[in-house]
Amino acid sequence: MTEHEIKINFKEYASLEELEQADQQLCKEAVKALKTSHSPYSKFRVGVAMQLKSGKILHASNQENAAYPSGLCAERVALFHWGANYSDDPIETMAITAYTDEFQLTRPVTSCGACLQVLAEYEKKQNSAIKMLLYCQQGPIWVATGVESFLPFLFFEDRLTNKAL
Repeated sequence: MTEHEIKINFKEYASLEELEQADQQLCKEAVKALKTSHSPYSKFRVGVAMQLKSGKILHASNQENAAYPSGLCAERVALFHWGANYSDDPIETMAITAYTDEFQLTRPVTSCGACLQVLAEYEKKQNSAIKMLLYCQQGPIWVATGVESFLPFLFFEDRLTNKAL
């Protein structure tokens, strides 16, 4: 038997003011994205802002549907929009925030496993890790680089893209 240990690494900032100016602004852009959330069922709004290498900022939000699970998380809305329209302009930083009138959020909201797997696919596609800012408006901000900080056991099978099989 072999025992293995996995460690993750992230930084926690107590307030927005502790972040670099560009990261502060991207978190504020994620808050703006909350306005386009379509979340009449959960009343849980999620907003994303992505900074591309060119400086362009993309916005996205969660989109629910009465025919659950036909909706889509904000992260995948953002990533699929990028993949369809800007894949030649790498994603450098992604800020995610959430808000609900139902209760107070006191820690950052993390992405679901499906969103993390899509994020992993796009990190692989662009051949670079993405800086993640998980912004809690009434709490700390968690900062990590690379999806493996959140999903250490990514699904990748390189032979799926091997045409010689």
